[in-house]
Amino acid sequence: MSRSRQPPLVTGISPNEGIPWTKVTIRGENLGTGPTDLIGLTICGHNCLLTAEWRSASKIVCRVGQAKNDKGDIIVTTKSGGKGTSTVSFKLLKPEKIGLLDQSAVWVDEMNYYDMRTDRNKGIPPLSLRPANPLGIEIEKSKFPQKDLETLFPGMSADFTSENFSAAWYLIENHSTTSFEQLKMAVTNLKRQANKKNEGSLAYVKGGLSTFFEAQDALSAIHQKLEADGTEKVEGSMTQKLENVLNRASTTADTLFQEVLGRKDKADSTRNALNVLQRFKFLFNLPLNIERNIQKGDYDVVINDYEKAKSLFGKTEVQVFKKYYAEVETRIEALRELLLAKLLETPSTLHDQKRYIRYLSDLHALGDPAWQCIGAQHRWILQLMHSCKEGYVQDLKGTPGLHSPMLDLDNDTRLLVLGHLSQTASLKRGSSFQSGRDDTWRYKTPHRVAFVEKLTKLVLSQLPNFWKLWISYVNGSLFSETAEKSGQIERSKNVRQRQNDFKKMIQEVMQCLVKLIRGALLPLSIPECGVRQYGGWEVKSELSGQWLAHVIQTIRLTYESLTALEIPNDMLQTIQDLILDLRVRCVMVTLQHTAEEIKRLAEKEDWIIDNEGLTSLPCQFEQCIVHSLQSLKGVLECKPGEASVFQQPKTQEEVCQLSINIMQIFIYCLEQLSTKPDADVDTTHLSVDVSSPDLFGSIHEDFSLTSEQRLLIVLSNCCYLERHTFLNIAEHFEKHNFQGIEKITQVSMASLKELDQRLFENYIELKADPIVGSLEPGIYAGYFDWKDCLPPTGVRNYLKEALVNIIAVHAEVFTISKELVPRVLSKVVEAVSEELSRLMQCVSSFSKNGALQARLEICALRDTVAVHLTPESKSSFKQALEALPQLSSGADKKLLEELLNKFKSSMHLQLTCFQAASSTMMKT
Repeated sequence: MSRSRQPPLVTGISPNEGIPWTKVTIRGENLGTGPTDLIGLTICGHNCLLTAEWRSASKIVCRVGQAKNDKGDIIVTTKSGGKGTSTVSFKLLKPEKIGLLDQSAVWVDEMNYYDMRTDRNKGIPPLSLRPANPLGIEIEKSKFPQKDLETLFPGMSADFTSENFSAAWYLIENHSTTSFEQLKMAVTNLKRQANKKNEGSLAYVKGGLSTFFEAQDALSAIHQKLEADGTEKVEGSMTQKLENVLNRASTTADTLFQEVLGRKDKADSTRNALNVLQRFKFLFNLPLNIERNIQKGDYDVVINDYEKAKSLFGKTEVQVFKKYYAEVETRIEALRELLLAKLLETPSTLHDQKRYIRYLSDLHALGDPAWQCIGAQHRWILQLMHSCKEGYVQDLKGTPGLHSPMLDLDNDTRLLVLGHLSQTASLKRGSSFQSGRDDTWRYKTPHRVAFVEKLTKLVLSQLPNFWKLWISYVNGSLFSETAEKSGQIERSKNVRQRQNDFKKMIQEVMQCLVKLIRGALLPLSIPECGVRQYGGWEVKSELSGQWLAHVIQTIRLTYESLTALEIPNDMLQTIQDLILDLRVRCVMVTLQHTAEEIKRLAEKEDWIIDNEGLTSLPCQFEQCIVHSLQSLKGVLECKPGEASVFQQPKTQEEVCQLSINIMQIFIYCLEQLSTKPDADVDTTHLSVDVSSPDLFGSIHEDFSLTSEQRLLIVLSNCCYLERHTFLNIAEHFEKHNFQGIEKITQVSMASLKELDQRLFENYIELKADPIVGSLEPGIYAGYFDWKDCLPPTGVRNYLKEALVNIIAVHAEVFTISKELVPRVLSKVVEAVSEELSRLMQCVSSFSKNGALQARLEICALRDTVAVHLTPESKSSFKQALEALPQLSSGADKKLLEELLNKFKSSMHLQLTCFQAASSTMMKT
């Protein structure tokens, strides 16, 4: 048969998800004509007809029951429309398990619990019911024997409902192979369960709010119905009658049992008083217990007892309690004063400071003890720094040299110092720093250096704890949880106010550190008003560059350590400025000491020459400068955040001038050596290179150097300096980022060339003048006359003597330095040719024989020294020949050629030196 209405259609459900027994509202079309027309209602496959309430053809209210499916349709069946359909679905959530002692807003069905210990289903007493897995992680049963566990934990149990429950036994039995990460998850689960229980009735009410509303509606409906039933009667409603009856019964009972109840009330009062005395004996004994625990140092116990007493009796109106609580407050106030005194004591560890601050915070001490502690620590650090300075100053004035402050340092620090010095002092051949001092000098640390080490060590030992104390003050870790919660707002205000104050404290410590170091190492950088406070060392000698470099390294390590504390860079800027000033001073002092060392190089000249005619002096000079620059390598290197030593133009100019001064001092040393009297020259150790030919016979015969020989050696050294040493030094300056290298090189080269030229002219004057002076007397010896002379038979002796003297000069120069031979001989030849030209031009007239004799001698001299002719000497020879009459006959020319060949043949041995020079020059 056909139905009269369309089948039901569900188009909405609210809510669309929930746990079983959730009340839902179903909306749709053709949901029935009345409660009797509704014959079926399923949600997720579960029949919910029993709880269904038909409201209208488009609305039904019901509760969701237990279902196998997690999600399903809502199917409504009516007599008039048959089985319907649904366009929406409902999601069934799994309910949380509710224990027997948990509050619930709905009725929980009783069920049998599974006993894990006996492996069978049975009903067990409610108090012994427990969750199967309290940790919320997977259980992994161990194979550990039960008897061994009972032996290991006697009298204990793995059952967590037992009074003798052992957590270790439970973990060994159920989680022996569980990882540490899973155990951490278990701890999180336990905390979550505990927090859930602590939520109390509020969460319970929130969870079952709809149930409370339904109960309230039901009670209200019953009450309204009862009132409606009683309005037609004069006596009133049923509830009113019941209340009157109960009131009369209570009055009658009170009358009958008034005496008995009175005695009972009195007994109850006595009993209650005794109970109160017994119950609050904690308060009565608390003053004495506080004193005992303070003497023991158990401040935690005192604070806990005080908090308990304060929470119980802080606002009591009972006089007895007030009296005893006042005694407690008196003891606690004395404890506050004691803890504050201990907190402000110095020295003290950071741990103790934090502990006392927490105690005072828990005791709600007045003021800000943490800030008072920070202030006391700040004053203590400043006092330590000044005391350190005073101690070293007194030690320096009292018994200098008898006590080495270095011995007060830790072994590690001392070894670090010695290691650093051993690196900076490792020098090689010719170094003036390798003096005859023994190794004990390393341990004689200057007082000022030891003071800086001690001072920086003191700051690094105190400032980190001071900074950590401030950080703890800022982030609130100094205070307990209760104190933090109660004073968080007020403390945040204090922190904002204290930030500038603490910044000033740090800056004051940094400035004190810097000024004390400046007073010891850079006294001129301290204002006059601060000399007494930060200076007072009264030392005349200045620290060497090595010790200053060591001090710079010490301060750099201090800066790095302070930076590691995350102290802002603006607070440490004064240290960076100090490091820069010390680096500049170290460079200046090192260059000044280098100049002093170079002054003493002249004393170390041994006049031992090598094959190139050089002594060790240029090498010693270069090594001295190289080692000086190597010792400055770490100083000149810019660490992170540091500026260049040469950033200031004034510093560049001073360093440039000192460098020039060093070069000029060495040039002056060369000049002094060249003009040193013969008696001052130590030649007992004089020798030449054994590989060189024995050409310096005069030296080996009497072991003495003439002034001319010293001039030649110095000239040879000057040539080497110009070509090699000064250029190498300029490269080293450039390698170490020196500024103004061009100026240094130019000025040094100019001074060197000036000295070289002056010494060369002196030597030429010494050697050429005797030869030139002997020409004129030799020419006119024996009343020789160019107008009246015999036919020439050969070169006269005066010219041979002049050539022998030139050969002697050649031998002397060649023995010292082969490279100087062309330069010296060319100048000597120039002087001789110039004199010879002058003499020829002064002759008024020549006879035929005289002209031939003059031409023979001029050509013989010219041809002999042809290798060393210069444009000037060639011009002189040309002028001399032009002053002579020309040869008219071929016989004269032939005679001239024969006599020249005869001369060359007879003096072949003597003239060999010029031929060797000629072949050498041709090869080159």
